[in-house]
Amino acid sequence: MKSALQQMEQELEIIRQAGTWREERIITTPQRARIDTTAQPCVLNMCANNYLGLSDNPELILAAKQSYDRWGFGLSSVRFICGTQELHKTLEASSTASACARQSATVTATAIWTISGFS
Repeated sequence: MKSALQQMEQELEIIRQAGTWREERIITTPQRARIDTTAQPCVLNMCANNYLGLSDNPELILAAKQSYDRWGFGLSSVRFICGTQELHKTLEASSTASACARQSATVTATAIWTISGFS
């Protein structure tokens, strides 16, 4: 009888032989259209979600650093559990609501929260 580890190793070998094994790409530069990896420099990065090219934008990096000083590093919980940050309300009142010609708006991180009405 094979052990679980032996079964997994056998399955991984089948995947490798089928040509469907995928090695992890280790990126050594900021995300942008062309990246360097540990395997090869100057790779065309066609799978990034960096559509607007903002991942390595110096102005956004500076703004992010400044936000850490004021707000800390990330939220400790989602809004509907611990409450809403003042920063969220400012964003929603100033840009989102006015862009949609509404008195107020709620920014959510995922579509499921938008659909369900949680904020």
